[in-house]
Amino acid sequence: MNVLLTSLLQLFIFIPIIGFIVSLLIPKRYEEAISWTAYLTTGAHMVLAWVFLVLWLIEGHPTFQTVDLILYHTERYTFFISFYFDKITATYLFVGTFLTFLVTVYSRWYLHRESGYKRFFNTILFFYIGYNIIIFSGNFETLFIGWEILGITSFLLIGFYRIRYLPVKNALKVFTVFRVADLGLILVIWMSHHLWGENITFSKLMHPDLIDQVTLGHPELSILIALMLGLAAAVKSGQLPFSSWVPRAMEGPTPSSAIFYGSLSVHLGIFLLLRSYPFWENQTAVVALVVVMGILTSIIATLISRVQSSIKTQIAYSSVAQIGIIFVEVALGFYDLALIHTVGNAFLRTYQLLVSPSVVTYLIRDQFYNFVPRQYIDKDSTSKQIEYSVYMLGVKEFNLDSFMYVFFWDPVKWIGRKLNFVLSGSTGLAIVTSALFIGFACLAYKQSLPQTLLSILPSLFAIIGLIVVLKSFSERMNPQIAWLYVIQNHLWMALAIGFSDQVAIHEIIIYVSGVIVSGIVGYICLNQLRSAEHNVDLKECQGHIHEYPGQAFIFLIACLGLMGFPITPSFLGIDLIFTHIHTDQIVFAFILTLSLIIVGLSLVRIYSRVYLGPHVKTYHAIPLKNS
Repeated sequence: MNVLLTSLLQLFIFIPIIGFIVSLLIPKRYEEAISWTAYLTTGAHMVLAWVFLVLWLIEGHPTFQTVDLILYHTERYTFFISFYFDKITATYLFVGTFLTFLVTVYSRWYLHRESGYKRFFNTILFFYIGYNIIIFSGNFETLFIGWEILGITSFLLIGFYRIRYLPVKNALKVFTVFRVADLGLILVIWMSHHLWGENITFSKLMHPDLIDQVTLGHPELSILIALMLGLAAAVKSGQLPFSSWVPRAMEGPTPSSAIFYGSLSVHLGIFLLLRSYPFWENQTAVVALVVVMGILTSIIATLISRVQSSIKTQIAYSSVAQIGIIFVEVALGFYDLALIHTVGNAFLRTYQLLVSPSVVTYLIRDQFYNFVPRQYIDKDSTSKQIEYSVYMLGVKEFNLDSFMYVFFWDPVKWIGRKLNFVLSGSTGLAIVTSALFIGFACLAYKQSLPQTLLSILPSLFAIIGLIVVLKSFSERMNPQIAWLYVIQNHLWMALAIGFSDQVAIHEIIIYVSGVIVSGIVGYICLNQLRSAEHNVDLKECQGHIHEYPGQAFIFLIACLGLMGFPITPSFLGIDLIFTHIHTDQIVFAFILTLSLIIVGLSLVRIYSRVYLGPHVKTYHAIPLKNS
């Protein structure tokens, strides 16, 4: 029976993939065929999941760990796809299958005759693939594949109404915050490899003796891994100071808000904490940090939710407040209570979001007929002044949005703008290209270079790559130059890691091959668009997807390939090059990781500014910015 259950694990990944591929092939005019494809996919998945759970409980709820696909193997490193199943996975599987099927049924009628009907169901099925990969993942590499899928599907669903300004703006804003979580998870994968000397599986994390042995020998590295896990979990679940992205994500259709930010995606931070809890449970400082973060989030999110005028924003912050409490439960070791609380919160928020349009209609009617002004008494007392101050902070959402801009994105943009005097236009690109050739010449003759210079060059080249991608992120005039700077960044990263003695040339080729192919495809798209439209820049959203939807889709695929999404060799290549960064090169690793994060931001920004938003041509309907 255990063999049968283990063999069934792969079906939970393949069923959504098959449904997604079939839905892509159906023409968008066949609404019924599209919706029935989604019905059958999510319905079959739900039935299989519930049968599997019954058999699993009959067998005494055993734990499974499988290695299903080895993508790369050497004597010192193995990259493999692994699946894992225990009670945490079972809980998330039960919630995910039922609520996804429920929202799929709801969406058929809610989005009837919507222009993006096919696009919505395609994205939901793609999201479902990522969700299942995450909850069944048996190691951090497999989990990261699903993590990346959820990030891009979040962007697509929040920006579903892509002819409007605000959905596109908020989709980009949420994606930028998610990249912070990606940074944390990339560093976790890199540090975990060096801590254990292998691609560690979650089943091995369940052995206290192994954890104690490793953490006692490398206490600093263990604390850093735990902190990065906490960072990734906090961002994904909207904990302080990252809470402001959750209401911004409500710009998408109500069904996607329910399935993403009410029930499934927003609870994956809890999943990450539960899955890695044996690793950090004895690190008192980390436990205390998670408890404090959860308590503060619960208090502040509650204060914010009680004074918001938008019902979706109220539900979003209410959910974040409950998740803060769940974080505290996980940190204190109440795993079963945290799982029960997660299930209850997911079901409640999904229900609230799905009925929110009806509730708004009812409340507007009730307020119109039965509104009674509040009588204010003793407005000048100290207690009332404090109450009003807290009220205003709640209305302004405690300035959490401004915090993200001031401490994260404004410095990045400021540095990029300051580089204009050196890297301006095609002249700057020529300077960087010339320097890149000099760098490869140094790599070719590295045996002749002094050891002191060899120790400096990798960090120097990594910093140049970071500078280049910062310039790409702040470029406002020419999208082709911004695109070429992104390609340059990858080449600088490959050059920096090429000075490692252990790196093999074929590993660099694996990494660069995906970059070159995606870079050429994306540049051709931009060149064709510029030839047709002449005036294409990055100052504002231009909405060229109106007239070039096929080209926009190809360009999006090229963007995914260039950011190392799990559809190109670059994803494997990035993981391989990080294995050659030693634990004493933390600054070097951080620079490369930051470059990868900003690469993703720059690429999605180029796609959003060029193809999404209101169309620049006046003969198209142009919604107002506040619509």
